[in-house]
Amino acid sequence: MTTPIIEMRGIMKRFGAVQALNNVNFRLMPGEILGLVGDNSAGKSTLMKVMTGAYQRDAGEVLVNGEETHFRSPHESRDRGIEMIYQDFALCGNMDVGQNIFLGRWPKRFGLFVDRPKMYEEARQVLGRLKVDVNSVFQKVESLSGGRQQSVAIARAISFEPKVIIFDEPTANLSVMATERLLETMAELKRQGVAQVIISHRLTDIFEVGDRIMVLKRGENVGDRYIAHTSEKEVLELIVSGTPDTALTADEALRQAA
Repeated sequence: MTTPIIEMRGIMKRFGAVQALNNVNFRLMPGEILGLVGDNSAGKSTLMKVMTGAYQRDAGEVLVNGEETHFRSPHESRDRGIEMIYQDFALCGNMDVGQNIFLGRWPKRFGLFVDRPKMYEEARQVLGRLKVDVNSVFQKVESLSGGRQQSVAIARAISFEPKVIIFDEPTANLSVMATERLLETMAELKRQGVAQVIISHRLTDIFEVGDRIMVLKRGENVGDRYIAHTSEKEVLELIVSGTPDTALTADEALRQAA
């Protein structure tokens, strides 16, 4: 049986009197696209921030390729191939595309000077790998549309050669055309073997590119389905009702269908 690239077991996280995560289990397989859904207080972003080390868990285990880990910061999870792209993209608008892709780690000549030709050439290569169209690597990021800024953020993540990318509400503020381009980019990343987690309220997007969907409700697991064996209606019912006692896991559903 294939080992999950990421597995989380019994994750607990409390903020004061609020129990944000209660015994949550999570797994992500190599090259899989997983939709993580639930209402605004479900704990989706909290779970991913625990995964990346932005938050420290109160209890539970996080395993990467079967090895137990405890990330103390996002820098440590990045070193293990995990990237998270937030809604605000965290770009420097007054810098150009190439500078943003390699922000803080610009290639140097003689250990002193920024090797600009190398930086811009590598930026073009990363963008080409994603098959996205940014007019110029010299263009200021603040002049780009929201969709193209997101492409730069994804290119920056890809430049670290990640095994996992987490997207936080990636299509929330995009036009229809930009959303289509993003979904194409996700499909391309999947073809390249990059596992992805999509935190989103837009089920249509997840059903278009996803392999599996996981539902949280008030910080607890309430559903786990393969996209091929469920419907948007069923997932919406889980989000609204939150009935873990009647929800089959994806593996249970697959065994029943066999």
